[in-house]
Amino acid sequence: MSRARWPASKEIAHQSRHCQGARADRPAVPPAARRRGNPVTTRRAFIGTLTGGLLVAPLAAHAQQAGKVARIGFLVTGSLESPETRVGLEAFRQGLRERGYVEGQNIVIEYRFADGKIDRLPGLATELARLKVDLIVARSTPVARALQQATTTIPIVAAVMGDPVGDRFVASLARPGGNITGLSFLGPELVPKRLELLKEALPKVSRVAALWHPDDFGERTTRDMLKQTEAAARTLGVHLQLVGVRGPDELDRAFSTMTKERAEALIMFPSPILSSEGRRIVDLAAKHRLPSMFAGRVFVELGGLLSYGASITDLIRRSATYVDKILRGAKPADLPVEQPTKFELVINLKTAKALGLTIPQSLLLRADEVIQ
Repeated sequence: MSRARWPASKEIAHQSRHCQGARADRPAVPPAARRRGNPVTTRRAFIGTLTGGLLVAPLAAHAQQAGKVARIGFLVTGSLESPETRVGLEAFRQGLRERGYVEGQNIVIEYRFADGKIDRLPGLATELARLKVDLIVARSTPVARALQQATTTIPIVAAVMGDPVGDRFVASLARPGGNITGLSFLGPELVPKRLELLKEALPKVSRVAALWHPDDFGERTTRDMLKQTEAAARTLGVHLQLVGVRGPDELDRAFSTMTKERAEALIMFPSPILSSEGRRIVDLAAKHRLPSMFAGRVFVELGGLLSYGASITDLIRRSATYVDKILRGAKPADLPVEQPTKFELVINLKTAKALGLTIPQSLLLRADEVIQ
């Protein structure tokens, strides 16, 4: 496992762009699809920008002399080396800066990374709870679950929850009622919508593999996703092949299974655990020549074919609003859970060309962004 007190750093040179989306039942239809080249910020750029400066302790000591320094925890499922993790962390810190918090000056963050090992989360959650921080930010549903078991008193801001009520994190979206609040990104109906968009992009596809992690969400949420996706597959005339994996070491086997079962395309269910393996999953999909559909744009920026869903980066940035309210005295029990209202369809034409595919013009015109 990894732990760190993150240093203050410069703004990253490249920021992912987001635009107005649509309701969950249909992708946005802007006047024209945006296009840009080379969307991926390089690993070197992330490392260079997010490791600059190692003066957190002196800065924090100076800030303490001037006034109270907030101390919060931030627990992440993935690895510090994951591009998704780094983008998410920078988005969160950007959100803090927008609200007047400068890391190392008036706020100190205790970071912990599970490195993609879900069994490490309980120990890391307990460790942060023992530090008696002012609040803890949970990056994902598995993290929120571990923190829920570790403390019932320290406020928890869950930046990217699945089904907050179904997973029993809150009593209701309007009145959470406990020590957990935050933002939700997942609607079970979004997974079948992704399958529908994949079929629209590839009308001749009849066999689709669905990659999923059985332990990502609560039983009810997982059951609803599977049930609705299977129903959508039947309606679309698609044979759905469910391929479950419980860790990164099972990915090679999973893709070999897809090939043996003659899968023609891939859809990945939302997964905090598998998201930290985004680069590897995209590379395996390319190796096995499987057109792919994902929940987040970061996969398309890494080389996946399609994505449709709420902007995870934006949700993490907006979680800083909850942090600010709680540090100012608000109680999580009284802060309503925010649900996404914007959804974006992103298409990678470069990947389509590499796979010898032609994406229908009607779908390209409805995309929020087309990467070439």
